[in-house]
Amino acid sequence: MQQYVVDELRSREIERITDYLEKSCERSTLDNLFWLKLPDDLLTPVQYEHKDCSPFCIGIEVTEDKVVFEMLIRSRKKLRCNCISYASPQQRQFILKFVDTLLKEAEITA
Repeated sequence: MQQYVVDELRSREIERITDYLEKSCERSTLDNLFWLKLPDDLLTPVQYEHKDCSPFCIGIEVTEDKVVFEMLIRSRKKLRCNCISYASPQQRQFILKFVDTLLKEAEITA
């Protein structure tokens, strides 16, 4: 699995990250998992055509000392479909910009 991981976080930093995710993402039914919705203007042509598979999201997992951002663009309605794929370059930029903003807002500096 392709992922972007921010690790070696302290418990207070994890709390601030979780607070930010609660405001910016949808919480999953699973503990410590969040969904970040991908904007429609960043969908690939195949994803855009698959309206019945939308919304498209990335999973964000928070553990006791790290936060993991999946680089897999998932359908929230189907587990298998050809519209589910690793992030395109534009989608990766969106994810990395979100990570940068989260770290800044949560005051994670080093």
